[in-house]
Amino acid sequence: MKSLIVLCLLLQLTFCKTNTDTIDKNIVNAKIDRKIDISSHLVKTSTSVTLENKGTSPVRSFLFSVEPLLKNSIAFIGASSKDDKEKLDVSLTTVAGHSDKTFYRVTLRSALDGGKTTVVELEAIFSHILRPYPSEIAQAEKQLVVLEANLYFYSPYPTTSQTTTVVTTSSNVESYTKTKPVSQSDTSIIYGPYEDKSAFAEAPLKVHEENNSPFLTVTSMERVVEVSHWGNIAVEEHIDMTHTGASLKGSFSRFDYQRQQDGLASIKTFKTSLPASARDVYYRDEIGNISTSHMREMDESVEVELRPRFPLFGGWKTRYFLGYNVPSYEYLFFKDEHYALKMRFIDHIYDDMVVDKMQLRIILPEGVKNIELKIPFEVERQGDQVHYTYLDTLGRPVVVLNKNNLVEQHIQDFELHYTFQRLLLLQEPLLVVGAFYLLFLVVIIYVRLDFAITKDEAKESRMRVAGFIDEVQNAHDRRSALYQSYDDAINKFKSSKDAAAFSAGRKKIDADYKQLTQQIQNIQAQLKTEGAEASEKVAELQRLDSLYKEQVGLAIMAAEKLVAGKMGRQQYLDAEAATTSKCDDTYKKMESLRATL
Repeated sequence: MKSLIVLCLLLQLTFCKTNTDTIDKNIVNAKIDRKIDISSHLVKTSTSVTLENKGTSPVRSFLFSVEPLLKNSIAFIGASSKDDKEKLDVSLTTVAGHSDKTFYRVTLRSALDGGKTTVVELEAIFSHILRPYPSEIAQAEKQLVVLEANLYFYSPYPTTSQTTTVVTTSSNVESYTKTKPVSQSDTSIIYGPYEDKSAFAEAPLKVHEENNSPFLTVTSMERVVEVSHWGNIAVEEHIDMTHTGASLKGSFSRFDYQRQQDGLASIKTFKTSLPASARDVYYRDEIGNISTSHMREMDESVEVELRPRFPLFGGWKTRYFLGYNVPSYEYLFFKDEHYALKMRFIDHIYDDMVVDKMQLRIILPEGVKNIELKIPFEVERQGDQVHYTYLDTLGRPVVVLNKNNLVEQHIQDFELHYTFQRLLLLQEPLLVVGAFYLLFLVVIIYVRLDFAITKDEAKESRMRVAGFIDEVQNAHDRRSALYQSYDDAINKFKSSKDAAAFSAGRKKIDADYKQLTQQIQNIQAQLKTEGAEASEKVAELQRLDSLYKEQVGLAIMAAEKLVAGKMGRQQYLDAEAATTSKCDDTYKKMESLRATL
C-alpha cells in the first residue's frame, strides 16, 4: 500500500484525513522486543513496546513510524494493549519537519501518567519485501530470498534497550548480518540487546535464507456483490494471480515434476475459505469449468481447495472466477424502510494472502436511496455507477470501492446503510404480469380474427403470364441486338475480305441467336396453358423474326458474292437496298407487336 499521505494529496479523497502531531520529548521506549517473521512471502513484525513517560503531564497517545525503505510496502498496522489485548485506535498522522517519514498515532486505552510505564503490542505486515536471490532458478532448485530491513526499531523516541528476533523458514541460512551481539539457533536469529539508541536510528539488516513457501500474489481482483431483496446475495470474484517468487529458468518438464516431486517453490493447490452458508459454488476460467477442485463444508466456513490447470512457477500467471450465493437474511437487516448490509470486504483467498489491487462492486436493488458506507479501514470510493439487468427500468445503483495492498487482517466487515420503499418489490412482478397480459391479449385477438388470404386463381394466372411476357421481352431485346451484330460483321467482311474471320464471327452470332430463339419458343409453350392470346402474339413475333432472319441471310449471300467477284457493285447496292427496306419494315412490325404484349 502506497503512502496514504501521498494518496490523499493526489486523489484528494474526502474520507482520507490526516492529523498533525508533534514528537513528545518526554516519551522513551524503555524496552523493545521485536520479532520479524519471514517464514512466508509476507514480512510480519510484532513488537512489544514498553513506553515510559518521563514528564509530568499525562500522555494519551504516542507515535509509531515506518522506515522510509518499507513505507511503500506496508499493508497493515495494528496495536493492542498487552494487559487486556484490547485493540487500540491507529490513525495516520503527520509531524512537522518530517514530511519524508510516515507516522501513525496510537491512542492509548487510558492516559499514561508521568513516571509510569505501559506495554503496547504493535503488529505490522509488509508485502513484496522479500527479494528472490537468485532471481531465476531451475525446476529442481530451491528458492532463496533476501530480507533487507532496519536492524533497529525505527521510532521517533529514543530507545533504552531493544532486542530483535528474525524468524526464518528453516535453519538453512546462507548469510545474515552479524552485528554483535547476535546468535543463531535453529530457525531464529537473535540480535541484541542494543542499548541507548537515538530516535530514528538505522543500521542495515540483511538475511539470505531458503524459503520455498508459496509466493502467491493476487495482482488484480474484482469482487462483485449483488444484493437481492428476494432472499439471495450473489458473490463473484474475478482474480488475476501471479507467482512472484524466483522465475523459472529453462523449460518445464511435467514428467520430472510428477516423478521426482521437484519444483519445491511451485504452487499446485491453495485453499479458499467461504462463508458457512455459501452454496452453488463454481470455479472456472476463460476455458470453462475447472473440475480439479474440492469443497468441504465445515462448522464455520466452506473450504474450497482450488487447483489451477497447471502448477504455478515463478513468473507464471493464472486467472479464474469464483462465485457463490448466500441467503440475504444472514447479512441484510432492515427496520421499516431502512436497510443495512453487513458483509466481509474480502474473503480468505489463501493463507498469507496479499492482494495488490482490489475493486469491490456492490450492486444494490433498483430504487435504493440515501447510501451510507461504514468501513473499518480507509478505501477509495469512486462515483456510484448504474447497472442494468432483467426487468430494470432506471437501473440499479452500484457502489464502487478500491483498495490496494490487502492482507488477511483486512478480512473485516463493512456496513452499507440505505433506504428502500418496500412497495418497489412489486415492480418486477407487475412488469411480468403486464407482459403476460399483453401476450394473452394478442393471442386472443389472433385466435378470434381471421387473417387468412383467399387464393385468387385468375390473379395468380395473370401474374404468371406477366412474368412469362417479361422473360419474352428481355430475350427479344437481346436477340434484336444481334441484328446489329450481323450488320457489323457483314460490313467488316466487305472491307477486310477475310472469309475465315467472317465465318467464325457469324457462327458465334448464330449460336446466340439460336439460343434466344429457342428460349422464346419454350416460353411460348408455357404460355399456351396460361393465356392463349399472349401465346398467339409471341408466335406472331417468332414468325416476323424468321422473316427478318431470311433477309439477313440474303444480305450475307450478297456480300459473299460481292467479295468473290460474282456480283457487280451496282447490282449489290440494289440488292442491299431491297433487303434493308424489308428488314426495316419487319423490325417496325416486331416492335409494334412487342409493345402490345
